[in-house]
Amino acid sequence: MQYNSVLKPETFKEKTILVTGAGSGFGRCIAHELAALGATVLMMGRTESKLLTVKTEIEADNPGAICDYGCADIRDADAVEIVIDKFIVDHGEIYGLVNNAGGQFPADLENITPNGFLAVVRSNLIGGFIVAKAVFLKSMKQHGGSIINITADEVGGMPRMAHSGAARAGMENLTQTAAVEWAYAGVRINAVAPGYLASSGLDTYEDPEMLEAIPHFQESVPLNRLGTESEVSSAVCFLLSEGANYINGITLRVDGGSSLCLSSPLGRKIKRAQRNNEAYDGFHRATFPKVLQK
Repeated sequence: MQYNSVLKPETFKEKTILVTGAGSGFGRCIAHELAALGATVLMMGRTESKLLTVKTEIEADNPGAICDYGCADIRDADAVEIVIDKFIVDHGEIYGLVNNAGGQFPADLENITPNGFLAVVRSNLIGGFIVAKAVFLKSMKQHGGSIINITADEVGGMPRMAHSGAARAGMENLTQTAAVEWAYAGVRINAVAPGYLASSGLDTYEDPEMLEAIPHFQESVPLNRLGTESEVSSAVCFLLSEGANYINGITLRVDGGSSLCLSSPLGRKIKRAQRNNEAYDGFHRATFPKVLQK
């Protein structure tokens, strides 16, 4: 089987695109779709076994596909530069970057330590800055390109995720600033903000309060369902494509409208969709989260 993308098969033919955090979740899905659309896919992450698994999947699904990986912690500028330098030597200019790597943990604000807060900001903001700056200076400044920053639906705050919300809001603003400053080089920078998704990442949470809340996420979504990894990936791939060449500095929210309801006095009592809201699920290797199978 192959990825069922809504874009034409050779959309990214002869384009080299780097995806961080490609070993699981959104990153894995995005890497698969890019490969199906003809891109040379470069993957960066901390765990070699995960990256190797995705590389094997991509090459099995797309005969002739070029897929490479390098291990680095995005918070380590020197390690990031070493990997990017090798990518450029081996594969030439980097056309696209998907800044996807990150992470967080649920906690009430009063219980988050300064070190815990900083760790999440380093993962979800500073790391993305480090990778984007390195790719820009080493390739895109000379050749142009497109950067997509994966943020989160932080509008109205993120209770129990204050550190992540602050970092993601910072990344949204950084996206806007870079879109202005780097436009002279022919580089577009946009962001994609996923809402509640049925992603494998849901199974990484162990916090009892979070596990109790997850099955109720869709109750605050007007479309009355969780999104899919491939619905995020399709937004990313469109913004990377030439069809989005006049789109610069936006944050595209892929959330079924949930960010529109935060101030509603009705809360979960909103009138939710009952029909005509089918999920697009083009990722043939997607796995449904166990936490939602109860």
